[in-house]
Amino acid sequence: MTPETPALDTTTLSVQPLFRPLRWGSRDLHNRVVMAPMTRSHSPGKVPGPDVAAYYRRRAEGGTALIITEGVNPDHPAATGHPSVPGLYGDEGLAGWKHVVDEVHAAGAAIIPQLWHCGSVRTLGMEPDPTVPGFAPSAIPHPAHSDTGETPHEMTPGDIDETIASFVRAAVSARELGFDGIELHGAHGYLVDQFFWEVTNQRSDRYGGSLEKRLTFAVDLIGAVRAAVGPEFPIVFRFSQWKRAAYDYKLVKTPSELERFLTPLVEAGVDVLHASTRRFNDPEFDGSDLNLAGWAKKITGLPAITVGSVGLDLDYVQSRSGGDAHKVGIDALIRRLERDEFDLVAVGRALLSDPAWAAKLEDGREEEIVAFERKHLTIFE
Repeated sequence: MTPETPALDTTTLSVQPLFRPLRWGSRDLHNRVVMAPMTRSHSPGKVPGPDVAAYYRRRAEGGTALIITEGVNPDHPAATGHPSVPGLYGDEGLAGWKHVVDEVHAAGAAIIPQLWHCGSVRTLGMEPDPTVPGFAPSAIPHPAHSDTGETPHEMTPGDIDETIASFVRAAVSARELGFDGIELHGAHGYLVDQFFWEVTNQRSDRYGGSLEKRLTFAVDLIGAVRAAVGPEFPIVFRFSQWKRAAYDYKLVKTPSELERFLTPLVEAGVDVLHASTRRFNDPEFDGSDLNLAGWAKKITGLPAITVGSVGLDLDYVQSRSGGDAHKVGIDALIRRLERDEFDLVAVGRALLSDPAWAAKLEDGREEEIVAFERKHLTIFE
């Protein structure tokens, strides 16, 4: 199956489907545009400062309806895998996030934190305690870090319980700070996804083996978070087929396997599924042009978020390793929205280059959208 007709440089269809309101928990989103979570590394000491609040507020003022923050670490000592990534704990950190939430709400948008544990992607020397190694389902180096010579710590059942408890504390803090839900990062080869992946999970206990057993950690995590935050607080679960160092990997190869994967997660308490792909317009399985988010919605009936190269001609991996991506129209996206294939659209790099991407698109000022350049990956404004 091939993707739909390649996108034109500009959008020719009405963008109205992208700007329909949607109910989210106890509030209404004014459109379907979501800011995708992107690591920014601008929180020294793991504390988000006023510049972080201003960064997110600019996207809210620019028309984005829902912001998913960059990955935020719970207080587990091995959660951090990158420098200056914010944490959702400690008096200073929580105060910083309270300011972010208030600024985004004042600009009319909703905001949720992405809770992120890096697992075996962590290397020695990383904050907050440089002596703590990466934690993983099995003592197997992550394929993306196989050249470090480090073997991660294989998590004991007690380690697993402590890790889940750290996520629960972060989720409860998010609710108390006024966030509009949370996202659990179960994608891209980080800790939760390491339990899914048979390459990094070779356990012989209840957490390893068949696909269903490899889901156990995530199911326990979701269930514990749901019990702590209550039934009305939205929980988003982000998942992917691809992993770091395995960009063409397929965790599930058929719709029936995807159903086996998603059903236990939904039954544990997930409200929204965020299907991370490199290109939103790629069909996921042979015989249908549905993308991964479309299949997730069809199988579960839950709202789904799509993501991947929206408004750009190169995916993230290509633009990071190659050159500048070019602007393209979003006709293919609009067609999928018109048939309700998915409910929300996460936009990443296009919102780095132009915080007002959504407003300009809605107002018919597409030609004014600032084109993404590779430099925008390192600019923080």
